[in-house]
Amino acid sequence: MSNNQLTKYDLEERTAIFGENIIRFCNKIPKTSITIPLITQLIKSGTSVGANYCEADDAESKSDFRHKIGIVKKECRESKHFIRMIVTAMPEFKTEAKLLWQEAKELNLIFNKIYHKVK
Repeated sequence: MSNNQLTKYDLEERTAIFGENIIRFCNKIPKTSITIPLITQLIKSGTSVGANYCEADDAESKSDFRHKIGIVKKECRESKHFIRMIVTAMPEFKTEAKLLWQEAKELNLIFNKIYHKVK
């Protein structure tokens, strides 16, 4: 397996990169009365994906793991929502936002699958 393939399946690294990309994206957005709360929410949800995944990885039980993975998937969905709202406020960021939205969607699908496999 190449390094690129290995990284694709390393969820801790992938979620960290997602959070870093969210931060970089938000730093580019002009700060207005409309964008500031959206940026704040996106930073919180986008960076929480990785933080909560790390917590899930260190879970104390199967039910604790499932609960924390549930939080991760909620943060992914919330990130998708706020990316969409930022594009509504700042349509010129649509192309860059689309990549982040797609990654949030893929992460949500991955964590949704994990969530439903753990009983």
